[in-house]
Amino acid sequence: MARSSKPGSSKRWLPAAVVPAVIAGGVVVGTVQAGAATDLPDKSPQEVLALAAGTDVRQLSGTVEQTSQLGLPQLPETEETDSGPSAAAMLDLLAGSHSARVYLDGHDKARLQVLDRLAERDVVRNGRDVWFYSSRQNEAVHALLPERTAKEAKESVQDKSGDDAGYTPESLASRFLEAAEPSTRVTVGEDVRVAGRDAYRLLLDPDSADTLVDSVAIAVDAETGLPLSVDVQARGQQEPAFELAYTKLSLGAPDPGVFDFTPPAGASVTEHTVPDQAAQRAERNARDDGADAQHPDGKATKTGDGWDTVVELSATSLPEGWADSPAMAQALRKVDGGRLLSTALVNVLLTDDGRVFAGSVTPERLQAAAEGR
Repeated sequence: MARSSKPGSSKRWLPAAVVPAVIAGGVVVGTVQAGAATDLPDKSPQEVLALAAGTDVRQLSGTVEQTSQLGLPQLPETEETDSGPSAAAMLDLLAGSHSARVYLDGHDKARLQVLDRLAERDVVRNGRDVWFYSSRQNEAVHALLPERTAKEAKESVQDKSGDDAGYTPESLASRFLEAAEPSTRVTVGEDVRVAGRDAYRLLLDPDSADTLVDSVAIAVDAETGLPLSVDVQARGQQEPAFELAYTKLSLGAPDPGVFDFTPPAGASVTEHTVPDQAAQRAERNARDDGADAQHPDGKATKTGDGWDTVVELSATSLPEGWADSPAMAQALRKVDGGRLLSTALVNVLLTDDGRVFAGSVTPERLQAAAEGR
């Protein structure tokens, strides 16, 4: 029998920095196995929430699989950029099916290898060094992160939003659990096995008229509390809108060599400067002459709560020219007051006056937020 309750406030989940159109979630068909083969000790929803919130796994090697039914259009295969993954590359990660290898070692070493057909995309962080590489174009971008103060380093360890492995079930689960305010019905379903590990299946049922999310299922590792899979159902769709799950998982430190990256012979390499936040804010303020005063320190502002949250970003928070890239031009459609990127789970509104509103809500909810209603 399913156990149910409403989540309390004793969660340490914190949302990562919000980037419009970047969402992930779910399980690949066949990777989650429910049934009598797994029979774990009963736990209440609060106990499973606490188990997930208390996970401290920061060393692993694994393979994640993703499928999605978001309704995004077919996007251009290539798009030039000198500052990391292009808009086309980011949107492509949300469409169709993808397989990726994930390696984590602490909070400043991570590698993601997205395995495309006859090609590979890599994102590697090793301390302050970050590399983006596409084998299809044989192009690499290198960035050196600014030095961090001891205080900033400590806050990064305490706050999971500072992690660099966003393409994992844990990163996605944290975003949904943050939205699970008291109005959400939380239950524990049948026990499951994911990537050969026993797990509790935590079910979130939003109580909201405006959210696009119908339900979320999170498989929580029974031993470590690590989220192993996330399955997101959108309203009005029979198939899961977005799924992400480990199909293979090995806990423990990966070989240190996986975080060493050297561009292949003949690759074009672009050096990208990453200014520190203070310098970046000063530059934006000088350029915009105070236009972003409603976004102090470049931070996003929020309206609404939980599943109905709408995030407003400053006009300068996105890479320059992002909205006018070929991929975005194809994905956006004209609506009253601006342009809309619409998916089954997330809508993003770019207003005519340069503001950006995003959320797992209806376009009408975004337009109302843009008008101050």
